[in-house]
Amino acid sequence: MNATTTPALRQVERLVTGQPTSDGAGVKLTRVLTQDLQRRLDPFLMLDNFASDNPDDYGAGFPNHPHRGFETVTYMIAGRMRHKDSGGHEGLLQNGGVQWMTAGFGLIHSEMPEQEEGVMEGFQLWLNLPGKDKLCKPWYRDIQSENIPEVTTPVGEGDDPRGGVLVRVISGSSHGMEGAMHRPAAQYPTDPLYLDLQFPVQGASMTQSVPQAHNAFIYVYRGTVHVVDSEGKATPVPRNRMAILKNAGDTVMLQSESSDEPARALLIAGRPLNEPIAQYGPFVMNTRDELMTAVEDYQAGKMG
Repeated sequence: MNATTTPALRQVERLVTGQPTSDGAGVKLTRVLTQDLQRRLDPFLMLDNFASDNPDDYGAGFPNHPHRGFETVTYMIAGRMRHKDSGGHEGLLQNGGVQWMTAGFGLIHSEMPEQEEGVMEGFQLWLNLPGKDKLCKPWYRDIQSENIPEVTTPVGEGDDPRGGVLVRVISGSSHGMEGAMHRPAAQYPTDPLYLDLQFPVQGASMTQSVPQAHNAFIYVYRGTVHVVDSEGKATPVPRNRMAILKNAGDTVMLQSESSDEPARALLIAGRPLNEPIAQYGPFVMNTRDELMTAVEDYQAGKMG
């Protein structure tokens, strides 16, 4: 049978405005994915966006602090940040690079700027671990910008394409390109998709396959991006807004709008764990008793 099927396009469920806050030693940032959205966007726990050209906003950095039970994914757009942790890992995160850290049983680490002026911009995503892996051996990887695979989507996608979209594939896959952190779903149950999308001109568009069971969202950090549904309706997502996508549909269609600068956005999706979430600051477990144990282990120096 040669019949073809039209992909079901996801719609925008709602737009979210991030909350200005500070973390570490006073670093100013915007918390986009907040604790009240953790169940809806399971397995993702938090997304922070930091962006400033004022050293007073970022200069004090993030001195030593612990983590247990989840992973942190830090993506640097501009700037330099030095990572050190109690597992003996050290690395320099810089323009376009990614730091992927599995805290597992527990690590104490610091993230400190290695610049005294200029722009510091990037994101930190917290990705939950399943209960069976929360006490796994900590793991760390630095991925420099040149090692992040890129693919340009074909001209001809969407209703009014005027240029392909550059996709930086941090995790998962896009248009046949496997990401820097691609892992078999059987070994990595959250199966995360993490794409940085760069729309070069007005009307540039792309489609991306996303399993219907996965929770997904986009965060626009340059220009405006439209989410196009199966009826052709385009919902604009302006700069510094997150769009939570409905789970009905297995494809996301995005198109850029005219602006003073090329649009850029993150598209993030993952398979929910559907497990209890118990959080106390930098510890994320399944139960209150496990949280109490985490605090006791930290106080006893068992996290390095």
